[in-house]
Amino acid sequence: MNNFNSYKHSLQIDLNCDMGEGMDNEAEIMPYISSANIACGFHAGNEYTIKKTIEIALEHGVAIGAHPGYDDPENFGRLSQPISVLDLAELINDQIYLFEKIATPMGATIHHVKLHGALYNDCAKDPTLSKIFVQTIQAIYPDTYIYGLSESNTIQQAILFGQPYMQEVFADRTYQKDGTLTPRHMQSALIYDIDTACAQAVELVLHKKVRTLQDEIIKLPADTICIHGDGQHAIEMAKAIYTTLKDKAIEIKYPQ
Repeated sequence: MNNFNSYKHSLQIDLNCDMGEGMDNEAEIMPYISSANIACGFHAGNEYTIKKTIEIALEHGVAIGAHPGYDDPENFGRLSQPISVLDLAELINDQIYLFEKIATPMGATIHHVKLHGALYNDCAKDPTLSKIFVQTIQAIYPDTYIYGLSESNTIQQAILFGQPYMQEVFADRTYQKDGTLTPRHMQSALIYDIDTACAQAVELVLHKKVRTLQDEIIKLPADTICIHGDGQHAIEMAKAIYTTLKDKAIEIKYPQ
């Protein structure tokens, strides 16, 4: 199995953030994360924001990841769309190509790929879509990490094809009892309280557990924790989670 086992069994965690989506807070958040997922211009961002965010990530030694989504800026890539396997491969390829065209001349390497929004969730739920996603990345970058929802089809397909992967959990989202994220249209989907998000992050890192909205405790492998750059109080949230984890002697570090 081609994953980072020595990383997974130590008191270390990767802390990632979705960026380059027009919030203009990258410089303030970057010191508190280890990985950046940078929008590829389809659901949000453009060539300028990609370049700017890569520059800030390089300054802070943060791992650089591509963050493809549906071509739907009107809905910020958060509405599911019907898509064929061929169109999915093309959608991802087009965004990776644009990202690589900007990153390579800057001396930046794509460390990981994490899908955005509805595309992330659709692949997590659908083994066929997740298979195409993994195969598309593997054909271009066989050694690049795939960040996917913990215990999802995305992770299972990465394991099946031997692609490096990181099981992703969320500090600022609530969970259903099947391990999926609470849909964003539900009022309780997001965690706005910083102390609650910090407590959830610690529980996930130390015990690989989370309490669901149904008040059940479920186990979830946790290799990387996501916070959202477009979230309410995003800068304060990032700083608080970073500080809380550090106080628990948990090292913030991306896999190499």
